[in-house]
Amino acid sequence: MTDRSGPQLLAGVVLTAGLFVAAVLPVPYVVLSPGPVYDTLGTLGDTPLIKVTGAPTYPTTGRLDLTTVSEIGAPGSRLSVVDVLRGWIDRGEAVVPREILYPPEVTEQDIEQENAAAMADSQDAATVAALRWLKLPVTLTVAVQAVSADGPSKGLLEHGDRIESVDGVAVSTPEQVRDRIGPRAPGTPVTLRIVRDGVGRDVTITTRAHPDVPGRAYIGISPSVGYTSPVTVTIKLDDVGGPSAGLMFSLGIVDRLTPEQETAGAHVAGTGTIDADGRVGPIGGVEQKLFGAQEAGATVFLVPADNCADAVAAGVEGVRLVKVDSLAGALAALTALRTGSGTVPGC
Repeated sequence: MTDRSGPQLLAGVVLTAGLFVAAVLPVPYVVLSPGPVYDTLGTLGDTPLIKVTGAPTYPTTGRLDLTTVSEIGAPGSRLSVVDVLRGWIDRGEAVVPREILYPPEVTEQDIEQENAAAMADSQDAATVAALRWLKLPVTLTVAVQAVSADGPSKGLLEHGDRIESVDGVAVSTPEQVRDRIGPRAPGTPVTLRIVRDGVGRDVTITTRAHPDVPGRAYIGISPSVGYTSPVTVTIKLDDVGGPSAGLMFSLGIVDRLTPEQETAGAHVAGTGTIDADGRVGPIGGVEQKLFGAQEAGATVFLVPADNCADAVAAGVEGVRLVKVDSLAGALAALTALRTGSGTVPGC
């Protein structure tokens, strides 16, 4: 009889080694899974997630949850073959090629800065949209969202600078800034009046030819919506980036500033970008956010209109999908749900 113990032992060692390598070997994918939810009407520790001063506020009930997506395999984390296999099997997860979310030329620092800037901008836009809907005093300004690492404004402008004028002409929107700079001849100087840390100053920058738009000048910044108002809104949310919480921030601000209970005690979750005019835009990872909302106990989920098809395809049970395309539409839907009168648009 042939002794097979040696080959079998060797095969076992090889199999074990293979499984070990599969478990730890990095792979070029990112797994998206349901992330934590945060109640915009609640607190983080002892600190309200949304704090409003300068106007009367009112008690709130129920929940208005913003939803997030967790990523395994993003810069700074490791993803194994086992993680990928689990992501393919689990309905609440998605496996995405890493290069789609994180191009090779983009650094981890770039991504962190971009996400932080997008979150800050979403908070400002959400505040402006809410205050405008409530007809509270608010003045639009232009803020510097980001400064190109190799652009003309490097070292001269910073994230958060407020731009008041371009060559002495007042500006209040990002479009006005672009329109004042773009048509001029590349290489000519432009003077911006900015406010940084409450102090005004003039900054002169030499324009360059736009790298992506022939014939136009640029100064290497991303301008975004800013605002001034006697009503101060402070949003405290660390370790979450991106613009997709805008709608839920706006709803939380409105709920705090109105005597009506927007949710009537219900557990509502949602997602969606928002601009200063209250328009709601699509986001990524709606399926994972829906599963996260379901796990947290939400019974209603506010879905950006352009995400409805994916939300329906997720097949999450026990959560009512409400289609929204604006802050006004979201508030009208919540009123209809609360009162039982009116239309609640569904996906």
